[in-house]
Amino acid sequence: MNIHPTAIIDPNTELHETVEVGPYAVIGPGVRVKAGCRIGAHCNLSGPAVIGEDNRIGPFATVGAPPQDLKHQGEPTELIIGNNNVIREYVSIHRGTIKRTVNGTSGKIASGLGRTIIGDNNLIMAYGHIAHDCTVGNGVVMANAVTLAGHVLIEDRAVIGGLTAIQQFVRVGTFTYIGGMSGLSKDVPPYIVMAGVRKQMRISGINQVGLRRAGCPPVNIRKLQTIFKIIFRNPELLLNEALDQASAQCGDCPEAKRLVEFFQTSRQGVLRQVGPEDE
Repeated sequence: MNIHPTAIIDPNTELHETVEVGPYAVIGPGVRVKAGCRIGAHCNLSGPAVIGEDNRIGPFATVGAPPQDLKHQGEPTELIIGNNNVIREYVSIHRGTIKRTVNGTSGKIASGLGRTIIGDNNLIMAYGHIAHDCTVGNGVVMANAVTLAGHVLIEDRAVIGGLTAIQQFVRVGTFTYIGGMSGLSKDVPPYIVMAGVRKQMRISGINQVGLRRAGCPPVNIRKLQTIFKIIFRNPELLLNEALDQASAQCGDCPEAKRLVEFFQTSRQGVLRQVGPEDE
């Protein structure tokens, strides 16, 4: 174990023998750090928290701090981080809150997972913030200063541009590409490219580049493009009508089915505004 002599490690912390801890880092009680992790200088790790294998946590990051929620009364919630994540300098990630029922935009909903969850192979760039009860999947890229409010769900392989802010309870679908400086108050569908703030939001099409890089079959990408035109390019259709028509054409394409299902299961409402077709 390589721990700098200026680091402060609580006796109730569990560190694997291969963990490296930089100068002036502070690791509090209830933190468990697994094999191969590197904790940068001046980091502050609080528990209860489990940090998986081979994670890189940059200088001055704050990981596992209590939630910024006035309802939180010090309950023993937790943070769980998977493997092979890169968490850059000054990132802050907070623990969850206990389960309560609150009034959401679509009626009463349960809030508080008791934990914040980060999956595997994510890149969280400098100054990013992940608030309480968020779930971040696998292979997600959050560029500099992306801010997630509480209870946000980011699905696998999403890419979020810098300075983007996401409102509480919003879902961001898999393989979505979000341009920088966006402001999101509705769910963002999977497989699309978008940017903008509230009424200026604009969906420009299917994320063909990301899907091709991931090995998605060309026939499935073409099917998604067909479904996209039905849902997003038919303003004369009500949403339910568009979804019914899209469902009838999904066939055996799992990506097309997932896009339709995302709309059907939304609580916040799903972003549907699009830009001109020639864009």
